[in-house]
Amino acid sequence: MNSGIELLSGIALVWRLSMDEDPERRQHVEAITLRVVGISFIALALYVAYDAVNSIWNRTPPETSLVGIALAALSVVVMPVLARAKRRIAVQIGSRALHADSRQTDLCAYLSAILLAGLVLNAVLGWWWSDPVAGLAMTPIITREGVQALRGDTCHDESCGR
Repeated sequence: MNSGIELLSGIALVWRLSMDEDPERRQHVEAITLRVVGISFIALALYVAYDAVNSIWNRTPPETSLVGIALAALSVVVMPVLARAKRRIAVQIGSRALHADSRQTDLCAYLSAILLAGLVLNAVLGWWWSDPVAGLAMTPIITREGVQALRGDTCHDESCGR
């Protein structure tokens, strides 16, 4: 589900970037894309909160698979690099939507780090609840990013929204 939400945001950004050649439509498409990214943040917050509460309620320990652990570890390394690249391009083309999406990529890295920590804490200390509790702690942060995107308040660098 998390990947599906990220995919929605990515598809919206590809559409936004394909309109960069048409200056008349660019601002309109940028505004729509920023709303889609904001909505995807809210959907991500709802999903993380639901999954965390469900895991705590049912006392469900995190599932461990070597592929899952490897993907989470790779995400912790790759996602921050991708997020920085997105921010750099967002400033260059003046896209608040791409800047907001870069924050979603950052959050994806944080969630992957939380997943890895939860797996380790469960394996070493039996703390099955550590991953969902950390997910719940991330929910207000994810929600705030979504609200900021919906308001259009995503860049704190003046050149981002030129």
